[in-house]
Amino acid sequence: MDLHSVVASHYGRTGLEQRILDGLAAAGLDGKPLTPADLAPVDEFHIRGRLATTELALLAEIERGERVLDVGAGLGGPARHLAAEFGAEVVGADLTPEYCEVARLLTERAGLEDSVSFHLADALELPFDDGEFDVVWTQHAAMNIPDKERLYGELGRVLRQGGRLALYDVTAGPGGQVHFPVPWATGPELSFLATPDELRRLVEASGLEIVAWRDVSAPAADWFRERLAAVQGGSPPPLGLHLLLGADAPIMFGNMLRSLEEERIVLIQLVARKPEA
Repeated sequence: MDLHSVVASHYGRTGLEQRILDGLAAAGLDGKPLTPADLAPVDEFHIRGRLATTELALLAEIERGERVLDVGAGLGGPARHLAAEFGAEVVGADLTPEYCEVARLLTERAGLEDSVSFHLADALELPFDDGEFDVVWTQHAAMNIPDKERLYGELGRVLRQGGRLALYDVTAGPGGQVHFPVPWATGPELSFLATPDELRRLVEASGLEIVAWRDVSAPAADWFRERLAAVQGGSPPPLGLHLLLGADAPIMFGNMLRSLEEERIVLIQLVARKPEA
């Protein structure tokens, strides 16, 4: 099995759609029109969830009417938020079929299908034209991709001149190997982290100029302490990342917290601009 299939299998979980529908019913949302806020506990599959998405959108200065490509869109939470709150037209791309299917379902339930769409696609071979997007957006997608030079080159290719790359990712810290399992990998064979310095070099080598850079590791650790307390404190809420991570969610949250506290991972938000001709 090739790496792409292994990654898709890692994230894809049988019955995901039904688990989310059951969670919506348990939350009293069965059959009702949904808002992005209703879905935020489960469809923002990255550290610090909706708060981090809003931070990055403000950092990137997303404007109404801009065309945004979300690479590694997952269940589509950030895409729907950018459309509903910032007025963007968003195209999501993800490697996992189950995620794309559920993303479309939830987008229809939220009434946002006219401004948000999803494609099953490989980040290294995006099915879009050169310069097609005003903003290329990606959160927690690069950790499973070893060929990062090709990745950032492809993200830059589909970005228009003057457009922005908005990125939020996990990078390798100086403290050593990550404690596994973590949400993106059960072991090192699926984990490919660049250091912050390597990330900066790769983005700049793709022809982009970094205009904003934030280390958000400290608030990430606080967030994991809260999540860990929630999953260890009894019955989990009806909607949450445990629906995606399964029974190992407490172990993964604990490993993420340890890895942050021991500086084995560093969380970076950045915005880079593609120069005008």
